[in-house]
Amino acid sequence: MQRVDAARAAVMGAAAVLAVAGAPVAAQSSVTLYGVVDVSVETLNNVGAASDRLTRVPSLTGYLPSRFGLRGSEDLGAGMRAVFVLENGFAPDQGTSNQGGRLFGRQAWAGLAGAWGTVGIVRQYTMLFYSLLDADIMGPALYSSGSLDSYIPNARADNAVTYQGRFAGWTLGATYSFGRDTVNAGPSPAGTNCAGENPNDSKACRQWSALAKYDSPRFGVAAAVDELRGGAGAFGGLTRSDLTDTRAVLNGYLKFGPHKLAAGILRRDNEASVATPKSDLMWLGGSAVFGAFTFDAQLFQLDFKDSDNGALLPVVRGTYRFTRRTAVYATAAVIDNKGALAFSVSGGGPGGQPIAGGSQTGFGAGLLHSF
Repeated sequence: MQRVDAARAAVMGAAAVLAVAGAPVAAQSSVTLYGVVDVSVETLNNVGAASDRLTRVPSLTGYLPSRFGLRGSEDLGAGMRAVFVLENGFAPDQGTSNQGGRLFGRQAWAGLAGAWGTVGIVRQYTMLFYSLLDADIMGPALYSSGSLDSYIPNARADNAVTYQGRFAGWTLGATYSFGRDTVNAGPSPAGTNCAGENPNDSKACRQWSALAKYDSPRFGVAAAVDELRGGAGAFGGLTRSDLTDTRAVLNGYLKFGPHKLAAGILRRDNEASVATPKSDLMWLGGSAVFGAFTFDAQLFQLDFKDSDNGALLPVVRGTYRFTRRTAVYATAAVIDNKGALAFSVSGGGPGGQPIAGGSQTGFGAGLLHSF
């Protein structure tokens, strides 16, 4: 009888082990809600032919563009994860969506990630964005590189496949889009009307970018190339698929404790511009941190080759952080246009340009809260 009971217990134990082994493993997953709400007021002088003053609440950016998003990850085992990001950009002055009215206009992608890197599919940042993260002090702020080249804070592509991997200080990445921008919101970088994926023109509206970046505790360097191809009806003059708009950037930074110096150059070759296709955007900037206060300064110079066109843009900004999530800031800048250029000092919204060759001063102040 004891032998029967022992045999029965052994069989039941073996069955329990097999049941556990055959059961599906519960994967660990997480979803995070995050965002930034940035509200500010700015004033500009010398607007239009009458040199009017414009005071407004910017709709596009202050210190950072306002956004909210969902970021998710699921452990698939063997060191691999499924990941996704859905990120909306919105105008806090109106409560409407930016990026041409898209619901998730900043990012909308899913992919797989592991020690070998991350592969993602659909609307994502291009590698130009990642190349500038550490060496452009002002970033996508009210007065910044975006005032001189509006594509820089809008470097994203629809219908894209991307790869990015990090290996012992190195970041390598690439994107390829089959149709870079499906939205008609122009002429505007928020929607350039170049949907692509056209069986009659396989090159139309393609986009590609590549990145090599090295970061260490004391310094970093980055190089990237970003090329947009045209298509029928596209904005910005890129109305044929044989026309390209290419940006190549080289930049770097040095760190001294919490302080930083950074510099870079962006060479642009825009075949849609017959008169001035080639230009250089150069910058030198620094950031100093003293407890809760940060002081930033950056000088931008835009030079069009074989032309009188150019612009000089010095920017300063002071920030006081109450906490890691909440800060107040004040920023000021002056733009000096040369030749036929009429860039506004502000990237906060349309409608603030001075006359061609004119100068303009801007001042803004705001509150930034992240969650």
